[in-house]
Amino acid sequence: EVQLVESGGGLVQAGGSLRLSCAASGITFGDYVIEWFRQAPGKERERISCVSGSDGSTYYIDSVKGRFTISSDNERNRVDLQMNSLEVEDTAVYYCALKAPMIVAGTECDPRTVYHTVNYWGKGTQVTVSS
Repeated sequence: EVQLVESGGGLVQAGGSLRLSCAASGITFGDYVIEWFRQAPGKERERISCVSGSDGSTYYIDSVKGRFTISSDNERNRVDLQMNSLEVEDTAVYYCALKAPMIVAGTECDPRTVYHTVNYWGKGTQVTVSS
C-alpha cells in the first residue's frame, strides 16, 4: 500500500521558517515526482513545487521562488520543503502528492508534463503564518 505522510507544519510568525517533510512508503520514489500543493481557506488547491526522483528537475510557483527550497532523499523516500521568509499569505494546508509522468514536456516537473491519472496524496499538514 502506498502512503504519503506530511509533517512539519505549525504556527510561525511572518518572516519565520518551517521545514515540511513528505515520507513515502510502499513505492520507489526514484520513478516518480513528488509535488507540494497548498490550499488556503476559500481558495483552490495550487501546485507550488515539484521534484523529480528520476531526472532531478524541480519547479516552483512564482510566489515562492527564492523563499522555498525542495529537496529529495531517494534512499529514504523523503522529500522536504524548506520554507523561509514565510508570509501570512502562505497560510494553508500543505499536501504532498506522488505522480508518475506519462508525457514529459522538457522535464518531469515541467507544468506541461502530463501525469498518469493514478496518483497518491497525503492528508496534509497545516501551516499558519501570523502577522
